[in-house]
Amino acid sequence: MDGNLRKYFGRLTGGMAATAACALLVVAAPASADTGDEVPVGTRLAARTHPAVQLTSITYSGEVVVPSSQAKEAAWDQLTNEATQAVLAGKIPSDERSIAKFLFQRVAADVDRYLQPVGPERTVKAQVGGMCTGWWVTPDGYMVTGAHCVEMSNEELSQTFAQQALEKFNKQDAKDMINALRNFEADKEMIELVQQIYVTFNSTHLEIRGLRKSLSVLQSLPGGGVDKTAKEVPAELVSVGESYPGKDFALLKVNGQQNLPTVPLGDDADVQTGDTLYISGFPGLVTNTPWFSVESKLDPALTEGPYNAKRTTQEGVPYVQTQAPSYHGNSGGPVFSRAGKVVGMLIAGTVSENGEASENESFVLPISIIKEKLNEKNVKPSASLTTTRYNEALDDFFQRHYKDALPKFREVQALFPSHPYVARYITDSQQAISSGKDETPQPLWLWIAAGAGVSIVVGGGVLLLVLLRRRRKTGSSPQGRSPSPAYGGPYPGADGGGYPAQVGAGYDRQPVNGQVLPQGRQPQSLPPADGHRPGRTAGDHEAPRSRDHDPQRPGVRYDSQPPGVEHDLQQPNAGYDPRRPDAGYDPRRPDAGYDPRRPDAGYDLQQLDGATRYVRPAPSPYEQQRSQAAPSQGPAGSGAPDVADLEREIAELRRQLQHRQPEA
Repeated sequence: MDGNLRKYFGRLTGGMAATAACALLVVAAPASADTGDEVPVGTRLAARTHPAVQLTSITYSGEVVVPSSQAKEAAWDQLTNEATQAVLAGKIPSDERSIAKFLFQRVAADVDRYLQPVGPERTVKAQVGGMCTGWWVTPDGYMVTGAHCVEMSNEELSQTFAQQALEKFNKQDAKDMINALRNFEADKEMIELVQQIYVTFNSTHLEIRGLRKSLSVLQSLPGGGVDKTAKEVPAELVSVGESYPGKDFALLKVNGQQNLPTVPLGDDADVQTGDTLYISGFPGLVTNTPWFSVESKLDPALTEGPYNAKRTTQEGVPYVQTQAPSYHGNSGGPVFSRAGKVVGMLIAGTVSENGEASENESFVLPISIIKEKLNEKNVKPSASLTTTRYNEALDDFFQRHYKDALPKFREVQALFPSHPYVARYITDSQQAISSGKDETPQPLWLWIAAGAGVSIVVGGGVLLLVLLRRRRKTGSSPQGRSPSPAYGGPYPGADGGGYPAQVGAGYDRQPVNGQVLPQGRQPQSLPPADGHRPGRTAGDHEAPRSRDHDPQRPGVRYDSQPPGVEHDLQQPNAGYDPRRPDAGYDPRRPDAGYDPRRPDAGYDLQQLDGATRYVRPAPSPYEQQRSQAAPSQGPAGSGAPDVADLEREIAELRRQLQHRQPEA
């Protein structure tokens, strides 16, 4: 391959490389164009983690037994004397209302001093409990929550039963006491004093019989809701630690579960002072209120606040202090880092003087303690396939790639039919697609195919451009031809002499009047004897080449002389144009006895070896012999023609060509 070809192929390769680069840019463009609006951290975190966060319930049931009350005679006699002395001393008024208030105030201050339990006993069936937050750590049903969410102390249990089961008895006992006051009507202060007496007495002397405890998870169904679209699933207590300020941890197991949504666990080092913490759970202020629909109560609430400090209790247990708001019911809920991994569990919060929860400070059990407790039971947290597919679908959904998200959401629904949120996302995706909001990019294979098509089209255009430019540069010379020899000089060949004889070139070199004709071609007109080879001017047509001629043979030139060349009438054979069949017979030619147009002129140069093809005459040694013998060519062997003769020849040739009839 010659130098020019290497240059052309180099340019072509460069063009193809540039095209391929453009195609790659086209393919890569959609990835950076469809990121969509930035989704807030809290929004994405809530969407990913809420399916794994559930309400937990602890329930105690049994029979509550409360005795009747009776006054202690000696204590009441002493109290009556004290009231009389107070009236005589002017400390209290002498009316019955004032004396009764004095008595009730003294009894309320020390109930057991003045009242004693007696029969008959009163019995009521009761059920008490509470709600907390838990979260799945394995697809087969292991859940983490707080220790105080699964156990109640005896004191706490009695108080809870008293509050929920004794209200009826307390009101009845207070009413009976007020009705005994016949001479006056009790005012509000007196009624409250009497109620306080019996609340204290009944709660102190109650007895719980047949106590039963149960733990469960309120597993939401599609659409959410505690009553209509949720079911209470029993849970087994696997492990429990010490309530706050100890290692407040509990592990539950719900049997018969698979493909549950889960949350990933992080490390203590994932967060530090100043970082934002996110608490997920079910605040009792919402769960217990009558103002919200039951369908909405199973949606966890997400609050956030800064990591304030790391604390250690007197028992040596580390806790993280945060200002992320929390309330009763948030206990046991997961606490997330910005990356969406669990870094702790909400356990406690500060309480105001009136017993209300304060949102100023919350305390979080670090994830390292939780991992320690899980390892003790050989529980390995893992992500479920449900969670993996759901998170992938959410990523597509938030980028508005609804067509990509929809089949993934449906796969999640098939994996876990009880998923509380996937049905809503399926509906939202379908509506977005129908309303033309989908921005799903075309498949990668389509972009690759488009890029390949662009490469082929542009590459073909580059190749065509290169070939056209090369054709213009080379004129009408076919590729591989050697340059024409100078006028009067030797034609390139062996020893710088005549036409080279090559084996297998398709020529039978038979001399005719001093020249050699190629075998198997239709003769046109013989070249002139003055050493000039007629060429074609602009607008002429190149004659076809012989099928037995090798155009790549060195030294063979088929292109024309420069346009505008004319013959000089003073030169030998100047009036003869070999390209014109009507050029006539010229007696000045050395072979004047031969007329190529007449079949009876001697012998026929046509030797058939197949279909006849017209070719341009190849250069002949006759030209070299004539140029060497012509005295007008200058010094022998110089190869330089006489300038004046050459100019006349060119002028005459131009004149003849301008009046020549077009070839058939």
